[in-house]
Amino acid sequence: MATDNSVQKGFNRRGFLGLAGLSVTALTLGGSLTACGSGGNGGGGADASAKVTLPTYKEFTKVVPDLPGNAQGLQAAFLKSPSELVASVSQPPLKGKVTGLTETFETMSPAMVDNPFWGRLNTALGGTLDLQIAEDVGDGYPAKFATILASDTLPDMMWIPPNQGIPNVGPMLEAKFQDLTKYLSGDAVLEYSNLAALKPDSWKTSVINGKIWGAPIPSTPFGQVMAGSKTMWAEVGGFNATDADDFFAKVKELTRPKEGKYALEPAYINMLHMFTEWYGAPNTWAVNKDRTLTHLYETPEYQAGLEYAAKLFAAGVFYPNVNATDISNRIVSGSVAAQVIVGPHDIRRYRTLSATAQTEILIPFAATKGGKPTYDMGYGTVGFTAFKTADESKIRELLSLINYLSAPFGTVEYMQKNYGEKGKDYTLDGTGNPVFSSSGQTDIPGLASALNIMSSPENVIFNPAFPDDTKYIYEQEKKLLEFAQRRPTNGTYSDTDAKVGAKIQTTFRDKIVDIITGRAPVSDLADAVKRWKSDGGDKIREEYQKALPADVPVTGK
Repeated sequence: MATDNSVQKGFNRRGFLGLAGLSVTALTLGGSLTACGSGGNGGGGADASAKVTLPTYKEFTKVVPDLPGNAQGLQAAFLKSPSELVASVSQPPLKGKVTGLTETFETMSPAMVDNPFWGRLNTALGGTLDLQIAEDVGDGYPAKFATILASDTLPDMMWIPPNQGIPNVGPMLEAKFQDLTKYLSGDAVLEYSNLAALKPDSWKTSVINGKIWGAPIPSTPFGQVMAGSKTMWAEVGGFNATDADDFFAKVKELTRPKEGKYALEPAYINMLHMFTEWYGAPNTWAVNKDRTLTHLYETPEYQAGLEYAAKLFAAGVFYPNVNATDISNRIVSGSVAAQVIVGPHDIRRYRTLSATAQTEILIPFAATKGGKPTYDMGYGTVGFTAFKTADESKIRELLSLINYLSAPFGTVEYMQKNYGEKGKDYTLDGTGNPVFSSSGQTDIPGLASALNIMSSPENVIFNPAFPDDTKYIYEQEKKLLEFAQRRPTNGTYSDTDAKVGAKIQTTFRDKIVDIITGRAPVSDLADAVKRWKSDGGDKIREEYQKALPADVPVTGK
């Protein structure tokens, strides 16, 4: 699953807004992301993008969170649903019909003609929002995107994802889409207050070749974390460690095969990600003093993490069934002690399995004495939605629409987009939180997912049934930020990465799994890195180096 800013896979569609929606944050795209943003392509895009004036940030203050966020990435949190919804726009945005292309990560909703929720949304919008929606199956969105892009008639809007291998993004935008810089740069964005409430880091991902091409779709800024069973880890002194040796001793003690108990899930690449953070590895790329880039795979910290993973496998602490799909259930039942999840907010997955589940988040620690751990933040957005070239009147109508669809949590527009109309699409439970009606369960999730993949406010933390979980996630985010590092290439673009990045990464990771599981020696890492470089890694590095903004800090040697 790439992301879903409305109703996420694996969650009960009958559930509360916070357990089923954007309000708790979207899934981060994690390590598989292909960067998408300011220029590159070797054509001077980086210099131009560095000079563009990003939209003026003006925080949305009509809805006040219980726990405030901050500029470093800490997410605002709500302990309960706001009792009064506020309006964020003064009038419906549409004058007529608008067409768009997007994707859903839920079961497809009924078509517009058969979907009362869609009809009520169109009434609120003041026109007709007619969407083509690709499903997350097979070739999915990239194939549909390519087919439509090659046609004579484009829809008014098309979602530009950062991680689905769409090539030649810069030239494509220049040829077929509207430069929105004059409408959004600097104070111009203040005409669209919900867009102005999107943070500068989010906007960087929609800047290419010195131009702003659309409003970004924020997702959680946090990346993967290790989550564990509080009960199991209490047996060994808690879910923490003083160093790698201490963690090794704890997981050995927790693993008791005769009792069907194992310390770690067999998602080897995800686990390796955690280990390399403890050794201080960079977030994909390290920026050297001479402004060159060193890839994670090339660092001694990565090799140290790999050797450690192989040592853990040899010790038998991983759950033996690599194809198991019930690890979260096993965390809850106490047969597996820890797994890697997409971000701090995702501990809610265990509450959907058991309301009494007790889980914790591991804060990175130094693997060796005197070392410094890192924590990899996520990409922070799931791309942006571009507009086909049109006259100014149409462009402003589309901007007004995206402004409406980007309304923050706690607003009338947010509720209309995600839950529809009270009494028809949803009802309120005893504590005032919305719950889908039977028709809402059918009509909304697929469409809401499609809407939220093309437009979103900044995410917040919200678990209405479990406010203590919200407080815990909020506090853990604070701790994670102490070690946080952003991927330096966020907001830049490599065409080679878009074309072959996923393929060469898969080949490399296959070898890494062989090494971890003892089917290949650690010494094979050098050849795997050499192949990754020759198959495209060096070209990707070259393109990112050309696009690297001057204000990205040095993190390497």
